[in-house]
Amino acid sequence: MTRSPGLFAVVRSEWIKYRSVRSTVIGTLIMLILTIGIGLLIGLAVKGHLSTMTPVERATLDPIQVAMGGILFAQFAVGVIGALLITSEYSSTSIRTTLAAVPNRLRLIAAKAIVLSVVLFVVGEIASFIAYFDGAAIFHGTIAAMPSLSQGKTLQAVLLSGLYLMLMGLFGLGLGLVLRQSAGAISTYTSLLLILPILVFLLPSSWQSHITKFEPSVLGQAMRSTTGALRSGTPVFGTWSATGILFAYCAAALGAGIILMQRRDA
Repeated sequence: MTRSPGLFAVVRSEWIKYRSVRSTVIGTLIMLILTIGIGLLIGLAVKGHLSTMTPVERATLDPIQVAMGGILFAQFAVGVIGALLITSEYSSTSIRTTLAAVPNRLRLIAAKAIVLSVVLFVVGEIASFIAYFDGAAIFHGTIAAMPSLSQGKTLQAVLLSGLYLMLMGLFGLGLGLVLRQSAGAISTYTSLLLILPILVFLLPSSWQSHITKFEPSVLGQAMRSTTGALRSGTPVFGTWSATGILFAYCAAALGAGIILMQRRDA
């Protein structure tokens, strides 16, 4: 009987895979570029329209949300990275070799989740802080001046922005484990972020507010909100409630994936 290697050895192996596979490296760079670049463009666009905003619009403007606007695009990149981390092995049938080397499937999934979490959290935090400082430079001297990191919930909002990207990557990994096909996992992930809000919009208005706040993107906005509300007026959960719900989504997806992987053949 083949002895399964320890967790540290498996993590090291998964890290080698992560940085040697072109799709994950490119995806990580795209996430970084989208978070910083799109946030910069949105910030410049908002600054150009400050003079035409109504007093109410100016009062409800959250510069943190503006600076972190690129996350709405970067969340797609992290989901794809998470899904491909496992589905690429199924599509190439290399999963058989992996499972032969690491018979303990739970340990294998844990190693993949650890590597993905560390990389996305570190890169996500770097991108979030750069986006924040870009926003601070853009809005410096305007009525929408960015609060300093020591003010209110600013530091918390920036930190949770990076955490959100990490969690969405883990959610993508969970979907990949469940579906085992790149196209299916990516399509499902994208549909939850893009199609689900459209379907909710078609529901009676009395239902929309109760469902919308559970959407992953809205949970992410609630996590990085410094005012406790969205500019659109959509009711949202509190910061830590939203974070807890998103953690639950990840746990459910990964849990289902682990159960199915334990029961299935490679």
